[in-house]
Amino acid sequence: MNESKRLQKEAMDVLKQTSRTFYIPITLLQPTLKKTVASAYLCMRAIDEIEDHEQLELDTKQHLLYSTSELLTEGFDAASYLELVAPYAASLPEVTLRLGDWLDFCPDGIVEKVKESTSIMAQGMADWAKRNWYIETKEDLDDYTYYVAGLVGVMLSDIWNWYDNTKTDRDLAIAFGRGLQSVNILRNQKEDDERGVTFFPKGWSRDDMFTYANANLQLADEYMKDLNTKTIKVFCNIPLALAKRTIKALQEGREKISRDEVGEIVEKVKTTN
Repeated sequence: MNESKRLQKEAMDVLKQTSRTFYIPITLLQPTLKKTVASAYLCMRAIDEIEDHEQLELDTKQHLLYSTSELLTEGFDAASYLELVAPYAASLPEVTLRLGDWLDFCPDGIVEKVKESTSIMAQGMADWAKRNWYIETKEDLDDYTYYVAGLVGVMLSDIWNWYDNTKTDRDLAIAFGRGLQSVNILRNQKEDDERGVTFFPKGWSRDDMFTYANANLQLADEYMKDLNTKTIKVFCNIPLALAKRTIKALQEGREKISRDEVGEIVEKVKTTN
């Protein structure tokens, strides 16, 4: 097996370990898009694992995120990155330690955009770590969800445009990400409460967060109207359909949707797009 194929196999293996939601739709993409989106997702997941790490101190998170952001804007040197994370290598996951590999795996024509979006995300996550993720207002929630999820929508829109000149609305792309993230906030509320963290603005009830999530998912529906390439439509529709079904399950008092429901949703999306 040559180096390129080995790296692609390892990338897909790590992707499968880190994301049930995105692994399936990524595997359904056309080969060039599959490689590109897998790389982009792994890059963002690499820094997300730093932001979300339960053992790292806040100062350490800020240092790693700010430094990674800076490296990404300066061309990125894999050796410098490995030196940066080396003191924490024992506790950081593989997806984070191998950021350099995921960038090597990304096609030349789009890798600079992936670096740019990942750098902006790392900077924003570091700023939020500095604030200890204290969300007081809806504007705070909008800002937080922009950096951790809306930017994913922006980056994917850049990829669609690079791939076949598909044009999408940036604000709707951000709303798509916000919608998915707010569903995660609702799903993880109990766990977050147990570790003393809340992403609910001051005075918000669970119903308020449901309203916020549904409003953003409605904008995600608008985003979908600009997509004409089948492989891209299927990719985007799967997490959107999963999010909508998850909201329904949560409102029924369930913690999450079942594996069978996930399979049913994926098959329905594949056959109706």
